[in-house]
Amino acid sequence: MADELRRSFIKRAGVAASVLAGSVVAVASTSESQNRGDGSDIGSGVVVGTAHKKEILYKKTKAWNEFYNAAK
Repeated sequence: MADELRRSFIKRAGVAASVLAGSVVAVASTSESQNRGDGSDIGSGVVVGTAHKKEILYKKTKAWNEFYNAAK
């Protein structure tokens, strides 16, 4: 009885592992590769995003001007 339980567990674990490996391969083969970062031959290692939103670093306010003038 213990041998049957062990064998069924090993079978289920093998099926689960093969399904997981298959899904990883499928996702990797269908994903678009993007060359970026230190290991990339393209660019300077700076990660370039794909967002279409305008980036706002700060808004000019009185508090910002005081901070900027104090930091000089």
